[in-house]
Amino acid sequence: MSEDCLFCRIARGELPVHRVHEDAHILAFLDLHPIRPGHCLIIPKRHYPWFEDLPEALATRITGCAQRLARRMKALYAVERVGLLYSGAHVAHAHAHVVPMHDLHDLSSQAYLKDGVLDFANAPQLRPEDGARIAAELAASL
Repeated sequence: MSEDCLFCRIARGELPVHRVHEDAHILAFLDLHPIRPGHCLIIPKRHYPWFEDLPEALATRITGCAQRLARRMKALYAVERVGLLYSGAHVAHAHAHVVPMHDLHDLSSQAYLKDGVLDFANAPQLRPEDGARIAAELAASL
């Protein structure tokens, strides 16, 4: 693990998150700036900077967790689609986003680049009380 990596610190329990799933290798928790309610991140507990650095078995474990979350999100949020993507735009620690899609453009940059490429807009920060409720619903449904 990296001493100063945000996600390594989360994996070590040094920073609070709304946990949805955890096992010996991965941690799923609510995104602090969710695209939609229920938007989760899944991280490996060990530090791998980019998704292509993940051992195949670990990437498969993350995908399996994402599939289980997606099935529950469809039921909880009455959505037809749940998106899965890996990114590394803000934290160089492999992480997957699992997002219940209420709109076809929930995962496209179109919604976040409305003011131009250099003015990326984050979604509003998740309120702690909403995070606790949403995480409890997802965790209980797994």
